[in-house]
Amino acid sequence: MKSPNHPPIETLSLTRVLYALSDPIRLGLVHSLATKGEQACGALNLAVAKSTASHHFRVLRESGVIQMRPEGTHFINSLRKEDLDQRFPGLLDAVLQAAKTETEIG
Repeated sequence: MKSPNHPPIETLSLTRVLYALSDPIRLGLVHSLATKGEQACGALNLAVAKSTASHHFRVLRESGVIQMRPEGTHFINSLRKEDLDQRFPGLLDAVLQAAKTETEIG
């Protein structure tokens, strides 16, 4: 299985990262990776079609939010927290905290 391309840290764009984090499904994926650590695509139990899930993973990967590595017949996803914190200090924590607060209020 071929390893997907990931953008280098110096090319991460704030607008692309924010766009990737603006979707509730993708934000849920990021929250799951932030709290549970790396996971296979299938372990994330998305309630969407496989093609839709693939789209969400691609948006997150191409924006630099997650990293995907092949392992056997699966891809293992991990959050690029260190890279995001280096490029945009505190952004990921602020977004995840805001999403948590919004969920608690709503």
